[in-house]
Amino acid sequence: MDDGILNPTGLLLLIALTSAPVALGVGRRNAAWTAPAAAVMAALGVVVTLWGWVAGESQVNLAWAPSWNLRFAFALDGLARLYALLATGIGLAVVLYAGRYIPLHLAHQKRDQDEVVPFFGLLMLFMGAMLGLVMAQDLLILFVFWDITAIASYLLIGFDQDDLEARAAALLAILITGVSAVCLLIGALLYHAEFGTFSLPNLQRQVGTSDWSGAPVAAGLILLAALAKSAQVPMHFWLPRAMAAPTPVSAYLHSAAMVAAGVFLIGRVYPLIALEQWLLDSLLVIGFASMVVGGVLATTRTELKQILAYSTISQYGYVVAMFGMGGKTGVGAASFYVVVHALAKSALFLTAGAVTEATGEKRLARLGGLRRSMPALAVGSGAAAAGLAALPLTSGFFKDELFFKAALERGEGVAALAVAGAALTIVYIGRFWMGIFLGPSRSTAHVVPPVLVAPVVVLGALVVLTGMIVGPIARLAEGAATVSYGAAVTIHPAYHLDARAENLMTLATFGLGGFLLATRRFWHSLASNAGRAGELIGPARLFASSVAGLNRASTFMRRTEVRDLRGRVATILAPAGFLVVAAVLATPTRGVFQIGAVGRNDLPMVLVLTAACGAALATALPRDHVSMALIVSGLGYCLAVVYAFFGAPDVALVAVLIETIFTILLLGTLALFPPKTLEHRSKEPSEHQHLRRDGFVAAIAGLVAFVVAWSALSRPAFQESVAIDHARLAPSAHAKDIVTAILTDFRGLDTMGEITVISIALLGIAGLLRRGRLL
Repeated sequence: MDDGILNPTGLLLLIALTSAPVALGVGRRNAAWTAPAAAVMAALGVVVTLWGWVAGESQVNLAWAPSWNLRFAFALDGLARLYALLATGIGLAVVLYAGRYIPLHLAHQKRDQDEVVPFFGLLMLFMGAMLGLVMAQDLLILFVFWDITAIASYLLIGFDQDDLEARAAALLAILITGVSAVCLLIGALLYHAEFGTFSLPNLQRQVGTSDWSGAPVAAGLILLAALAKSAQVPMHFWLPRAMAAPTPVSAYLHSAAMVAAGVFLIGRVYPLIALEQWLLDSLLVIGFASMVVGGVLATTRTELKQILAYSTISQYGYVVAMFGMGGKTGVGAASFYVVVHALAKSALFLTAGAVTEATGEKRLARLGGLRRSMPALAVGSGAAAAGLAALPLTSGFFKDELFFKAALERGEGVAALAVAGAALTIVYIGRFWMGIFLGPSRSTAHVVPPVLVAPVVVLGALVVLTGMIVGPIARLAEGAATVSYGAAVTIHPAYHLDARAENLMTLATFGLGGFLLATRRFWHSLASNAGRAGELIGPARLFASSVAGLNRASTFMRRTEVRDLRGRVATILAPAGFLVVAAVLATPTRGVFQIGAVGRNDLPMVLVLTAACGAALATALPRDHVSMALIVSGLGYCLAVVYAFFGAPDVALVAVLIETIFTILLLGTLALFPPKTLEHRSKEPSEHQHLRRDGFVAAIAGLVAFVVAWSALSRPAFQESVAIDHARLAPSAHAKDIVTAILTDFRGLDTMGEITVISIALLGIAGLLRRGRLL
């Protein structure tokens, strides 16, 4: 394994980090060159990935934060090669397609053609994030790139900013995928807390030999993030809404990249998931549920991209189910399936865009007979559809063969469900392609630019070519499956003219699928009713109700907060108090905690605590805000006394100077206000309500103060306090004592935050000036 930087991994990482800046930089000088620049970067990614495939595994492993044992660890292993090739290869086809499609899209909406620049910048940002994600060997770095994909997808889905539906779809997508990403972070932190590392290879070695009871919880949390990203039931409803995005976005993000990132994560952490059989069983159940729900709904939709969106939910249900089947066969089949699906589905999404551009129609019922006017598109998309339907002479035939083989290993019931799911695929894919290209013509198609057809033809040709020469895909899938499974996995797809079980299941699939497709008019209304019932009581309705409830709660909190100063304090202290108490109750403790006796040396602290308590009580007496603010500010002088007594006179002097200066500035500012504006004015009708609220807030604040003080002043008798270790490290931070180090760090962070805010404000002002909105 090559550990240097000038290797395929290092170069691919460089492409990931520079592709978006290159596209934006070229576009700022000449918008017409943005798409070619993006295509060049994607092509370089393909070349480097293929080089890495030939050269063997390589990695980049650099120190990041040694004291935390964090490293920039990336590797172009078998799993990364598969998904990097999809991200760059499919990405190249989409970029070439989008180079002509997006200008037409902007022209239809009468928008500035310069908007192609941010579009391709975002598209390349997503591609770069995918490359970083698939090569990351550290959970923390993986999480960073995972979030970047969520942000980039949010901006791409909402690219049509004036479209309310697009904005709502982008918000829904980032809520589901972004919020669920917190589960990934929590799972990573749980692993780090137990094993002291974020490194995936190290975790896989240590978790397998430990008896840690928290391992299933950590793996399950990561799995939740993966399932939400791959749009699996019950978190599937965001994907159909995301079809409001331009067609190139749907073709890339929702066939070969963003949704694929979810199943990639399952493959990356599969050794951790496979330790718990119930997690594998959960994947099996969720996968089959997604196959059925997505498949049935795909047969009832009329908009082209909606059909493909629900079919994507169903198809990735296959992959999740195969991971749930487990073993070498299941993992190998899942890896093979991802490649074939990406090739075929991206071609079908591009087909939908080309058809809409040629006819102006999005609904299947208004299309038909386009094989005459668009023969090349019909052939290319027909090959892709045949691959997805697993017809012979396409690589899709082998994906179902491997799927059936893995299902048979789990039992006859699973095999029967596999046949039903595969038959459903024939129904919705056959309906999609035949509804567009067969039957009578219902719309007039004008000639579209060849670049909108060529990528479909190329991708369809690859589906057929790899059906006759399946070796390259098989080797690619073997490399990925070997990494996921943790042992060598071999895949031998081939045509077998015999009566083996897989062939019989294939024949049953073709027969059942053809029968369902031919009799669709008899059961279509039943499927439509099931879809409407799901909309009324399904997860989408539950999500909408939850968001509405949170909005009502937010409105109530805001009204409470803006009434007066005590209301603002209440909205901060009360939730914070509940969180602190809940954290203390949920934190396990060991042994007996002891509080030492108060001695002579503790008298300064006792005096300061007494003064603080007096200040807290005194704030309840005055009725004007100025007096309350001045009383509270007196606590700063108390802290200065603490610094002076505990060996930090320099810090004490700084604290006194700061408190004095701010007090003078406050009084000088307040002197300029009319006296009536500083008087306390209650907007509530009853003073009794004030007393109840103030008493409640005081109780919460007092309880929190007690818990925090008890935690700070107590320590286990058998364990040395971590504060001592921090005190010993003060010289390494170039500080005289720990107080100086802490204040310096806090001040540094505060300054960095202020600089960041100012920089963002300046960038915003510069952008407005550039657009002429401030002139």
